[in-house]
This record gives sequence, structure tokens and C-alpha cells, in this order.
Amino acid sequence: MEGLNSGDTAWILTCAAFVMLMTPGLALFYAGQAGAKSVLNMMMMVFSALGVVGVLWILYGYSMVFGPDIGLGLLGNPASYFGLTAILENDEASELVPTLAIVGFQAMFAILTTALIAGAAASRMKFGAWILFSALWATLVYFPVAHWVFDLDQGWIATSLGALDFAGGTAVHINAGVAALVLCIIMGKRRNWPREAARPHNLTMVMLGAGLLWFGWFGFNAGSAGAADWAAGFAFTNTVAATAAAILGWLLYERIRYGKATSLGAASGIVAGLVAITPAAAAISPIGALIVGGIAGVLSAWAVGLKYKLGYDDSFDVVGVHLVAGLWGTVAIGFFGTAVAPDATDGLFYGGGVTQLGIQVLAALATIVYCAVVTTIIVLVVKATLGLRVDDDEELAGIDEGQHAETGYEFSGLRGGSGLSTATAPTTGSAPSEAPTATKEG
Repeated sequence: MEGLNSGDTAWILTCAAFVMLMTPGLALFYAGQAGAKSVLNMMMMVFSALGVVGVLWILYGYSMVFGPDIGLGLLGNPASYFGLTAILENDEASELVPTLAIVGFQAMFAILTTALIAGAAASRMKFGAWILFSALWATLVYFPVAHWVFDLDQGWIATSLGALDFAGGTAVHINAGVAALVLCIIMGKRRNWPREAARPHNLTMVMLGAGLLWFGWFGFNAGSAGAADWAAGFAFTNTVAATAAAILGWLLYERIRYGKATSLGAASGIVAGLVAITPAAAAISPIGALIVGGIAGVLSAWAVGLKYKLGYDDSFDVVGVHLVAGLWGTVAIGFFGTAVAPDATDGLFYGGGVTQLGIQVLAALATIVYCAVVTTIIVLVVKATLGLRVDDDEELAGIDEGQHAETGYEFSGLRGGSGLSTATAPTTGSAPSEAPTATKEG
């Protein structure tokens, strides 16, 4: 292909593989926080997004996000690239990188975003209901919002509004966080929550998952530059800076608030920092990234406790981490944006005034409102048709066996009740159970 840059193509394909690895990493991160009798169901909910959203993306998802705009920058035409046939006939969407490489890269974003929501519904949602929900949500929420944000030539948030969102603070994290909040509110709390303290059954699994997420996130952010260039290196460095600062911010909050710094807090801090820097990776300086990441760690550590005050059961803190840190990272561009970064826009603290700040706030609010309304409709439709929750006996006995006829661990060979169980899952020695710094699922 004339004009093809093999280096940039190799970079995008490599980053796509990095981002794909984030989905298994997320499965480990969530499953380690689940109870021993719910671990497989949690992993299945995350892995199922690879199947459901992957198929939809090939059929019409890519076309809805990057196809010719139907009007007003709201949606791409789902028929234009249906099944990707038109792309095979004339792959000319990029001068340097084949369109199919972009198709694969962006597919991983759609898959991961949908999978993120699963963490709010742990241990109580029917697997069939989750499959239907994820298909409807990807189609009606993610694909349209991704068009607004990621189609830099047609999407209304990127063009008409002029908001900066390098890798998905709105389309990915605010979107998933709002959907998680709606889903867990309508579905209701886990039985005995929050009266009984719930603990992660495998914190080493959580830490491994967080490490894989951080590794994959370099593809998520640096790959969003679209080439192996200065912007990619800039985003890569900012991803290091913000995430490192967020770990320290979360642990500092824990130490002051509860007297202990925990491994679960460190893992959660990693995710909070990654989320916050996602929209701002090419808009702020490395010093700005340290500040934004540190604040994200503290802010998310505080926000995860809101569910106990407000009474919504977000099992693994999708709201407290992804919604809160995603909002902060999106809005922070209006404060810390600098013209020396690839996005070349000064924020309030760099003499740019409040204009960009207002634009960033409007982009976040538009995403919140649209996602909240459409997700509510989707959840109510699923509830009215398939039902959302497993029955009480199945939830108390463990959702793995009831929904999948499997168990993650072999309990029958353990004698005297001394083996693993949800009641004897390892503890962190961290915050008291009445005010944990991150959700612990029993």
C-alpha cells in the first residue's frame, strides 16, 4: 500500500495486543476481589465481553463509531462498513496505517469499556442477563459516545465542542462508571451487604491484575497517538508519572485515615492513576501528570466510601475509581493543559483562561446524562425480560456453581473445614471492615 509506514503499523498492532491483555488483567483484578465461590462468574463476565462486543464491533460497531456521520456528529452509519467489507475493498482511511489495524486497536477499547461495568454487579447478576445487557449497552451507549469522542473529523464532542480526550476519559471511564452506578442501583444490594464484611479471596491475584492493567495501559494511551512518534512518547511518560503518584496518594490517604497502607489500596491506586491520565496523557506536562495522578489517588480513595453513605452496592468500586477519576482527569485538562504538550492547549493555570475548562465540563456532563438515561432504559428492559438477579439461595451458596456448574477451587478434598472458603478468605490487615478503602467481595 502506497504511503504505508511499517513502523507505525507495527506500533499500532503491538498496542492493540497490549490493550487486549488489559481484559484478562481486569478479570484477575476483579476476580481476586470476589469471593472464592464467585471467582469464575466474575472472570466469565469480563471474558464474555471479548466475545459479545468483538462480534458486534466487526458487524456494525466500527461503522457506528467511524463510519460516515448520519448527522450532527452523533452517530456513524452502521451500514457503511457493515462486516468491514467496504474497508477490504478500499482501505484508505489512513495514510500511514492500514484501516484494519485501527479497527483492531479500537475493538479492544470497546471490549474493555463494556467489561469494566461487570465489577459493579459481582455475585448477584444472571449471566444471561449480563450478556444481553452488554450487547445492548455497547450498541446503544458505547458506540455512539465513542463516535462523539474518537471520530476526530465528525464526532460532535471532538469537533463542534472542541473537548480534549486523548484516550477515553469520557467514552471509556465516565461512560462505564455511570453505567455501573445505574446497574447496581436498579439491581440492588448483595444479600447482607453492608452488614457483613466482605473480603477479597486472593489479593495476589488482584495485584497481578493491576500490574497487567498498567502494562496494557501503555498501549491504551501511547497507542492513541496513532503513530510511533513524539506524542506516543509523551503519553507513555505521563502514564508512568500519574500512576506512580496515584499509588502514593491512595496509600497516604489510607495511612492517615485508617492507620495502614494496604496492597488492595496500592492496586486500586494504580487503576485510579491510569484512569485519570487517560484523557490528559497528551495535554499536560509530566509535572502536571504527577499532580493529577496524586489527586486522583486521594480523591478515589475517598470516593469509594461514598457507597456506604449513599447506600449503593458497587461491588468493586467502578464508580469510585472509573467515574470519579475519569471525571477528574477530563476536567483537569482545563486546569493543567499546556501548549507545550502535543494537544497544544493552555489551561487555566497556564494562562489559558476558563474556556477549555468549561468545554471539558460540558463534555463530561453530556456523557453522564446520555449514559445515565440510556443505561437506565437498557437495565429496565433486561429486568423485565430475563430478570437481573439470581435467586437468594444461589447467591448465598455461590454463583459459580449455580450459573456455570463449576467451581474455581476444589473444596471437596479439603478436610475439617480448614480449607479455602468465602468465610476464611485472606484479610489485608487494612482498614476496619465498616469503612474499607476498597470494596471487598465475599
